Amino acid sequence: MSETTTDAPQAPSGVRELTIRAVVLGGLITLVFTAANVYLGLKVGLTFATAIPAAVISMSVLRYFKQHTIMENNIVQTIASAAGTLSAIVFVLPGLIMIGWWSGFPYWTTVAVCAIGGILGVMYSIPLRRALVTGSDLPYPEGVAAAEVLKVGEASEAHAADIDSKGVDQNRGGMRAIVVGSLGAAFFSLLGSLKLVATEASAAFKVGSGATMVSGSLSLALIGVGHLVGVAVGVAMVVGLVISFFVVLPIRTWGSGPAADESLLDFVSGIFSSEVRMVGAGAIAVAAIWTLATVIGPIIKGIIAAMASAKARKAGTVVDVTERDIPIQWVGLTVVLAMIPIGWLLWDFAADSHISDSLAGIIAVSIVFVLVIGLVVAAVCGYMAGLIGSSNSPISGVGILVVLTAALLIKVTHGPTDDPNQIDALIAYTLFTAAVVFGVATISNDNLQDLKTGQLVGATPWKQQVALVVGVLFGSAIIPPILSLMNNAFGFVGSTNAEGAEGTLSAPQANLMSTLAKGVFGGDLNWA
Repeated sequence: MSETTTDAPQAPSGVRELTIRAVVLGGLITLVFTAANVYLGLKVGLTFATAIPAAVISMSVLRYFKQHTIMENNIVQTIASAAGTLSAIVFVLPGLIMIGWWSGFPYWTTVAVCAIGGILGVMYSIPLRRALVTGSDLPYPEGVAAAEVLKVGEASEAHAADIDSKGVDQNRGGMRAIVVGSLGAAFFSLLGSLKLVATEASAAFKVGSGATMVSGSLSLALIGVGHLVGVAVGVAMVVGLVISFFVVLPIRTWGSGPAADESLLDFVSGIFSSEVRMVGAGAIAVAAIWTLATVIGPIIKGIIAAMASAKARKAGTVVDVTERDIPIQWVGLTVVLAMIPIGWLLWDFAADSHISDSLAGIIAVSIVFVLVIGLVVAAVCGYMAGLIGSSNSPISGVGILVVLTAALLIKVTHGPTDDPNQIDALIAYTLFTAAVVFGVATISNDNLQDLKTGQLVGATPWKQQVALVVGVLFGSAIIPPILSLMNNAFGFVGSTNAEGAEGTLSAPQANLMSTLAKGVFGGDLNWA
């Protein structure tokens, strides 16, 4: 495979890229967008890619500094993009609250899970850059769009010839749109909290001898998310909604009805949560398996190419700056060393539980699981992000496979048990282990998208990879307090502190993951 990318622009020598001001600005944007994505992930199970709005904000701010460059703006959006991806860790961690294992989110434990998983995600996706970015024709829709935004907004003399004269005005207009949209969404949310406007509604009704339901919520934030993820995702969600609520649900409830003390809405909602949702989970899981079969080749090619590049550089061969990754030996060392804190976290999590007697074997299997499955999910998520975009990548499907695989391995390692205390501990341990792998999946879902942007603007890959690690650390620092705030203020569906509370967060993915884990260990998962 070629060591250079012929169609990639070359950064002028001496152009500032990974600067302190870019890191600080990227970190601040990451904190804000991570908080927003955590809330949306818990509310409706969706997160949005933050690279493009981060690029707009960066260009609006850095233009007031002397000698700002498109490379700095690229670093800012690279750091901030961790917000939209790492925050998807909320698809798993709240499950520990739902099953009653945690009453809150221990700060340093949660930080460690997010940070280690995220850093592993960066490391695992580095060998894939050559196969899936420079050596493939994947479209990377968000990466290409972010590059175009950066090019249009760049106002430095070095790039003046390539810039539309309206670039600066568009830049300012984009910033105004973000501010106005934020204020409007906050005002509407306040009206909803004061009960001055209705934000949610649901109703159930009969369909022949069966029944179904319709429900909806109104949020300006969701309208913004819909704009960011695009029409294709919206259409896919509508199709899934129609199939679930107007085909599968009426068939499943045909000839049955609620108990004497149960409303039709509660009856239909229960069937949807316990059975219909599993149909969607199965479809997503099959899609993830198919994707895995597709990307096995690129995984092998990427690792071979990265090793060849490292060998060439060691021999004195000059490699273009646009082809310089973090050296593969450092990647391998980081991955191996990361297994030490992961092992300690797993031991600390379950040392005082009812599975402590068999914990050594379970931890050994879990470390191998993280090591191997982490690389697999990095490849799957990176490929899907390149194909349909980070916002559209089936993170939930990957999560389903991760939880099911982890649960089955841990169940076999521990052996059969009827002790409810051991079963509870095994369920919690499975979710905790899956959370680490989920961190790998979320970041690798974004890393290659950012590297595509960097390729198109002539950035240095290793500097972007370092920037992503910085973004992971910023995001990891803010996720625990936001999760704790959401838990204390609203609670999660099924948790003890949410009983009878209004505005309870559904956390749909976390609910699904915990349901799957309980089904495996409880023996009542409907595999049909």
